[in-house]
Amino acid sequence: MAAFRTAEQLGADGIELDVHLSRDGAPVVIHDETVDRTSNGTGTVAAMRASELLDLDIGSWFDKRFAGERIPLLADVLAWAGDRLRINIEIKHRDAGQAVLELLTDFPAARVLISSFNHKLLFRLRQQRPDLPIGFLSDTRFWRLAMRRAVVCRAESFHPAARFCSRTLIAAGQRQGLTIYPWTVDSDTDKRRMLWLGVDGLFTNTP
Repeated sequence: MAAFRTAEQLGADGIELDVHLSRDGAPVVIHDETVDRTSNGTGTVAAMRASELLDLDIGSWFDKRFAGERIPLLADVLAWAGDRLRINIEIKHRDAGQAVLELLTDFPAARVLISSFNHKLLFRLRQQRPDLPIGFLSDTRFWRLAMRRAVVCRAESFHPAARFCSRTLIAAGQRQGLTIYPWTVDSDTDKRRMLWLGVDGLFTNTP
């Protein structure tokens, strides 16, 4: 939450987060499948109850200033953001898709974009929610197949790894109505390059 608050203060248009399911089925906001790297605990997210996950300290590993930071529930982030920020929810595991859809019914004002590398999951979500904003993630130089899938799925956006981003990719996506958001673009040099290429936005750790 400290990172999300800082992003808003710095003028970011939105935030990106990753979702896994706890043992008791709660969507929680954490990147890794395990808590080992970024907390004072050990084990997989899927093997721990939400109450156990929320007891962990996930700030100290990054900097002592953030000691005591906790893993947020997705519901808490949605409640905090309201309609102020766009929230890109990356779903890491297929089982989390349904839980996220059900949770979103409690937050009708939320401005969300659902993304995943699991394109089959995105098609299933599209069948359930024809109006759901969807983004297709891609991490390969062979991006054309993923882009075709995004168009068929009526996705809003296409999210290529920045190292594979080119004028050809961007023009192809934009011609088909996709907005192009490369990831992850942190250096000023890379940001200038992405803007020169004509991207619609970008993901960065340094807004």
